[in-house]
Amino acid sequence: MKRALVCGAGGFIGGHLVKKLKREGYWVRGVDIKHHEFAPTQADEFLLLDLREPEKCQQALTLPDGGAFDEVYQLAADMGGMGFISIAECEVLRNNALINIHMAHTAAEMGVRRYFFSSSVCVYRDMKPDEPPLTEDDAIPSNPENEYGWEKIYAERVAMAYGRRYGMKVRIARFENCYGPEGTWTGGREKAPAAICRKVAEAEDGGTIEVWGDGTAIRVFTYIDDMVEGIYVLMQSDLEGPVNLGSDERVTVAHLVQTVIEVSGKRLKVRYVPGPVGVRARNFSKERIKSLGWEAKVSLRDGIARTYAWIEEQVRRHMKQRYVL
Repeated sequence: MKRALVCGAGGFIGGHLVKKLKREGYWVRGVDIKHHEFAPTQADEFLLLDLREPEKCQQALTLPDGGAFDEVYQLAADMGGMGFISIAECEVLRNNALINIHMAHTAAEMGVRRYFFSSSVCVYRDMKPDEPPLTEDDAIPSNPENEYGWEKIYAERVAMAYGRRYGMKVRIARFENCYGPEGTWTGGREKAPAAICRKVAEAEDGGTIEVWGDGTAIRVFTYIDDMVEGIYVLMQSDLEGPVNLGSDERVTVAHLVQTVIEVSGKRLKVRYVPGPVGVRARNFSKERIKSLGWEAKVSLRDGIARTYAWIEEQVRRHMKQRYVL
């Protein structure tokens, strides 16, 4: 039985990844600074650890028999949507750099065979809406739009350097925006799909919701099931270097908003207001990940239907609790 460590197992993607690895027959240890907000862990063992501290990284990687994990998935990060990233530059740079430096160093020294690092398409520069797709090599020379992207590209280099020196097989995925059930949906760290689903779920039929920007920004939204499958396929492969991981379905924010409204069955108006939006457009080649036979299967509409139903239930429960109190 393979043994895997999932760092960030108390988070959205990490929590779903634990489930995927258990289905594949792994013994899984999950580690995070917090428990999962919405789902009980399916990990065989779960440790509450602050991976900014090197001794906690060593504790996370230590097995009772003195052996090494077959696979380590490093998804632990201090992050959120644009509302968080735009105001937490110092926290993002400091906390994530500490986690990624200590984890890569400790994993390599402790003999980990395969190491996955969750990077982001935030490493790329801003794009024009009609630009052709960027490949993984186009991230250099670097010009990320925010500090989250700058830290990610540095952390990629850290992981690859330790991989070269210690013979550790490093796999890197640059995530596009991921969404689905059991993710943060309120509180300021939620990403666009969850935020829009929450606003629509909270709105009265015939009302108005507010959305940051003007609706023209172009994004790719990848459903969680497709994302964790892509992570697993990449980790088992011989594909070295960063890999863009996401759907090919490019949409405007306005299209995302209208999709959520249609799924809800409500009649709502949209008011676009000033707020942090990020880059104007995203468009990245998926040829590297597709070479492994992976391709996103869940359409935006189907994924939003599943996500909206879950968030609508969370909103209903939250409102019921407030009413009781």
